Amino acid sequence: MLFNPKKLLLIAGPCSLENERVCRAVAEVLVKLGKKHPELNLVFKGSFDKANRTSAKGARGTGLEEGLALLALVRRDYGLPVLTDIHEREQVKPVAAVCDVLQIPAFLSRQTDLLLAAAASGRIVNVKKGQFLSPQEMVFVTGKLREGRAKEIWQTERGTTFGYNNLVVDMRSFPIMKLNGYPTILDATHSVQLPGAAGGKSGGQREFVAPLSKAALAAGADGLFLETHPNPDKAISDGPNMIPLADLPALIADCLAVWRAVR
Repeated sequence: MLFNPKKLLLIAGPCSLENERVCRAVAEVLVKLGKKHPELNLVFKGSFDKANRTSAKGARGTGLEEGLALLALVRRDYGLPVLTDIHEREQVKPVAAVCDVLQIPAFLSRQTDLLLAAAASGRIVNVKKGQFLSPQEMVFVTGKLREGRAKEIWQTERGTTFGYNNLVVDMRSFPIMKLNGYPTILDATHSVQLPGAAGGKSGGQREFVAPLSKAALAAGADGLFLETHPNPDKAISDGPNMIPLADLPALIADCLAVWRAVR
């Protein structure tokens, strides 16, 4: 199993896979973090398709073939496990041939056929809790993956819809979801998203990533999902909620201090 309860799981990478330069920049920082903090369990993340953009005019990323080539490069050259989203059953086989972890996007967390196909892939499955679901309902989501004989299951909190264009994280989610018997993760960068609030695209409040990350670890989360980019303001998606790559090491050091304190 990739998950190790004695280590802090850190899933990190750009929101959308853009090019080799960005992937290498992020991977290099992650490798350095791993050497400095051996208690980290690192996974590189990048999406080949942002299929749920607010507007049809939003950039969607590299596409499947080029995106998988970039993820394979990171896996080969940096020795990092890699994760990406899947949106359709037909994507499971080619993605599973490259990636260690298949991720079910929050909007698709109740899509039974997609969950079962991911479970049958032989890869780890990370499923994000839908913005419309309570933490108690995740037992049914993970139950589908268990029935599908998933190799390993992770469950990720990414905020709950709170009125219009806003999300809130209920820290009770982590002990509640942990009752399902699987690791719980906070998607800290999507949790500070302001969905659809920036004129045809989502805004964000990255200044709240750090306090939410530390609070989640104090509440018992087993891992963090953090999107990061060398220059978030130039990123093709989710820039307002991503962490500048240069700020990532200090954030991780602070988070590790909390994680060690509550172990």
